[in-house]
Amino acid sequence: MIKIDYPTPKFRIKTEAGKDWIFDEFRKRWIQITPEEWVRQNFLQWLVQIKGIPASLIAIEKEIKLGELKKRCDIVVYKNSVPWIIVECKEMDVKLDEAVIKQILNYNISLRVQYLIITNGSDTFAFELKDGTIQTLLEIPDFA
Repeated sequence: MIKIDYPTPKFRIKTEAGKDWIFDEFRKRWIQITPEEWVRQNFLQWLVQIKGIPASLIAIEKEIKLGELKKRCDIVVYKNSVPWIIVECKEMDVKLDEAVIKQILNYNISLRVQYLIITNGSDTFAFELKDGTIQTLLEIPDFA
């Protein structure tokens, strides 16, 4: 498991019609705060502020096709104009088990990235796909 020290959030949050909303700086719009969205927003800030990934190279809820099915990847990071990392975010009380790993591996059928990350905000695991094998990582690579 990888320890993530999240930066202090500087989120814009509002309450409207009894619901909490967060301004997503990446999608440039207000998004209703759900437990999974909270994890995603914090992880996005960590990717940009700590790992040095340019915000312009991050796609949120990237639509992909798996056969006839349309799915959405929580976060896709691009490097050299190709998908480099897929991040699957789950709410904090969701266990990161084999089902979550299978989900992100299925997404990778379409995108073929080098790195896969699963997180529930508390627990984070990263994997490198190399030479047909999956290796567990002890840290997430920096962008540079």
